[in-house]
Amino acid sequence: MKKATSRAPEKEQKAEIKALANLPEEKIDTTDIPEILDWSGARRGMLYRPVKQQITLRLDADVLAWFRANAPGGRGYQTEINRVLREHAQRAVNYS
Repeated sequence: MKKATSRAPEKEQKAEIKALANLPEEKIDTTDIPEILDWSGARRGMLYRPVKQQITLRLDADVLAWFRANAPGGRGYQTEINRVLREHAQRAVNYS
C-alpha cells in the first residue's frame, strides 16, 4: 500500500512560513500552544518519514553478520545500517 504524500504549501502558506522564520524566537506568540514536559509517550518518526529507496548493496559478510548479531532478535539491522550511514554522512558534511 502506497502512503499519500503531503501537498506542497500554497503561496500564502509559504509567505507565512518565511515571515515566521525571519522572526526572532521571543517575537513568536506560542501562548496558544501548551508546553509539553513529559515526552515519555512520544513516538519517534511519526511525522517525518524519509523516502526509502530499495537498492542492492553488497556488504562484507562479517559486517553484515555483526549488524544482524547486534540487532534485537535479528530484526532492525537494516535500519541500524541506515542510521550509521546517515550519521557518517552528516559528520562528513559538518567537516567539509
